[in-house]
Amino acid sequence: MNNLKTKLKSFFKTVKVKLFITISVTILCVIFLLIILNSFALEKFYLYSKQRTLKDVYNQLNSYYNGMNHKLDLETELEKIAIRNNFDILIKDEDNINIYSYNKNFYSDNFRGNLFDKQEVLEKNDTYTVVIQRDFKNGMSYVMLSGKLDNGYSLYVRMPVILIQDSVQISNKFLLLIAGFTILISAIVVSIISRKFTEPISSLDKIAKNMANLDFSHKYIVTNTDDEIDNLGKSINTMSDKLEKTINQLRNTNIELERDIEEKSKIDEMRKSFISDVSHELKTPIALIQGYSEGLIENVNSDEESRNFYAKVILDETNKMDRLVKQLLELMNLEYGGREFNNDYFNIVELEKEVIRKSKLLLDEKQIELIFNENQDVKVFADDFYVEQIITNYITNAIKNVKEIEGKKIIRIENIVIDDKVRIKVFNTGDSISEEQIQRIWNRFYKIDESRSREQGGSGIGLSLVKAIMNNYGNDYGV
Repeated sequence: MNNLKTKLKSFFKTVKVKLFITISVTILCVIFLLIILNSFALEKFYLYSKQRTLKDVYNQLNSYYNGMNHKLDLETELEKIAIRNNFDILIKDEDNINIYSYNKNFYSDNFRGNLFDKQEVLEKNDTYTVVIQRDFKNGMSYVMLSGKLDNGYSLYVRMPVILIQDSVQISNKFLLLIAGFTILISAIVVSIISRKFTEPISSLDKIAKNMANLDFSHKYIVTNTDDEIDNLGKSINTMSDKLEKTINQLRNTNIELERDIEEKSKIDEMRKSFISDVSHELKTPIALIQGYSEGLIENVNSDEESRNFYAKVILDETNKMDRLVKQLLELMNLEYGGREFNNDYFNIVELEKEVIRKSKLLLDEKQIELIFNENQDVKVFADDFYVEQIITNYITNAIKNVKEIEGKKIIRIENIVIDDKVRIKVFNTGDSISEEQIQRIWNRFYKIDESRSREQGGSGIGLSLVKAIMNNYGNDYGV
């Protein structure tokens, strides 16, 4: 029910309905005004018109007798006048003898008042009198002129008056009928005309709603009629273009602002993370340096060999601290998008051989058999500096964690080309890493064996660097 009320309310608010109601009310007002004029003014106008006609006939007959054209058939002329105007005409000479009578029942005694119940004088002068008479015998009303012609003849002319009240009622009914037909025709005309106006207005309304939702794809189709609606459509198109341009500029500005805020946030986060990580990781080397420095100052060991050992430990820890800080800075740049890669084509097999050559001392020291049977060149597009760090970290971790199985320590490197990408696999004999640790080894400073890692100079950042580099390239990595 509420939905029906809403629809009806919306219907009556449409331009088409409003236009129809306005035209209908205007027509009804005009018809109502005409009915009022009919009721109060038509009768007087009708009587005035009849009175004027009688006077014209009097003047015409007077001119006929004054001229007395013998060739003129006066009786024929009088008959024409009577028939044409629906008149009863009676003419008497000076002796009151009938000279001409169009109606045989029209006698002079009818004008003496003995047969009429009412008589109203409309006009009277020296030559004629015009009155309204009502014959109670037949119920008819007449407008009658009686007067003297210039030649002394008496003229009596009368004409019946249709009951003006009946005429007014008929006229009013006819006007109401006209009003009905006019409103019906108006409904059809309004429907056709309003469609011409409402369709472009509806189109403009839809465009405006889309603009409110920041959709500027819809445009008004200009018809080049140069009317108000067409000009409005052009203005809305112009406004839409300007709004779209302005909003796009605001969006771009907002994106840049968001980027600046994000960049600032990243830098702030990187600073906090860097300070926290450095503070955490430098505790041990600083404590060692502090302890050995105090030993040197207090001359705990006076022999040269002990002092050299103290100095060597201090230098070793200082180098570790320097290397740790540089790795941290590099990792921060990679993780927070502050590093750009210098990508180029190079042979990754040659790079792998170079990393193996640099690791030969550790391999020989641990008596590790390294298997790498790749002879075919493989070209890749990347930054060779960072790719070398990835391969070095994997091989270094393999060397640190290799164990002898069946009398052999083996590390194997293999290249597999899949979908235009190269997957490098590094295998070493030894214990498996637990599922929990596999997820955690990519975190900064995480070490499976803290004491063993420290012995071999590990910082716990290597695999974090691998993760950051591979994320920048959008590639997979794993253990």
